[in-house]
Amino acid sequence: MNDNQDQAQVEYYWKLHDLGAHFPQVLFPYLSVFRLEQGDILCTQGDDIEHLDILVHGKIKIYTTSQEGKTLILCFKTPLEFIGDVEYINGNDKVINTVEAVSSVHFLRIHRKWLVQYGSDHVPLLQFLLQMMTRKFYSSSNYSRFNLMYPVEIRLASYMLSVACDEDPADDYEELRISSLVDVANLIGTSYRHLNRVIQKLAHDGLVKRTSEYLVIQNRAGLQSLAGHNIYE
Repeated sequence: MNDNQDQAQVEYYWKLHDLGAHFPQVLFPYLSVFRLEQGDILCTQGDDIEHLDILVHGKIKIYTTSQEGKTLILCFKTPLEFIGDVEYINGNDKVINTVEAVSSVHFLRIHRKWLVQYGSDHVPLLQFLLQMMTRKFYSSSNYSRFNLMYPVEIRLASYMLSVACDEDPADDYEELRISSLVDVANLIGTSYRHLNRVIQKLAHDGLVKRTSEYLVIQNRAGLQSLAGHNIYE
C-alpha cells in the first residue's frame, strides 16, 4: 500500500469524478492518493477509522464477519464509492465492514478532522453524502435478500464474475485458488461440501474448469447467462 500527496493525480481524479461539485475547494490541499494492490486490506471490521476514502479507480470487495467468526460477502464496488462515510456521519470511530482490494485500486483519502472543520456545514457535500449513504443502505438490503433467495450456483457465478479481471481479453480467467474455496464458501453463505457439488455441476456444464490450483472460468458468457443480474454488483 502507498499513500502520497501527488497533487497532479489528486487533481486528475478530482476532475474525472467532478468532486468539485460536491466538496468545498478548501479541502483539495488535504487530499492524498492512497493505493492498494490486489488482495490488500483497506480496513478491517472493528478497526479504528480516521479517514474518509473515496474509491476512484479499481474494484473492492466488502464483507462482514459475525461474532462466531463467519464471513459473508456484502458487495463489490467500483468508482465512485465512499468508504467511511457511514462512520463519519454517525460519529463512529470503528470500521463497520472489512474492505479488500480485488484489483489494483486508488482512493482519494482525507482525514476526518478536515471534513469536520471545512465540510460539516457545506450543503452540497452533505447532500452528496446522504445520496451515497441512501444508495448504500438500499443496496445492502438487496444483497442480504439475494444471499438468502438465490441458489448457490448463482451466488458462485456472480462471485466469480465479480472477481474477474475485466481488462483481460483472454478466454480463460484464473479466478479462484483452490486453497481459498473454504473462504469462498463462507463469503457466499454455503458449506464447503455443497460448494464442491456446485463446482462439479458447473464443470460438467462446461462453465468452469477445476485444476489442481485454480478454479478457472471456461465459458464467461455462459456464466453470465447463469448469473443473470450479478447479485453482488
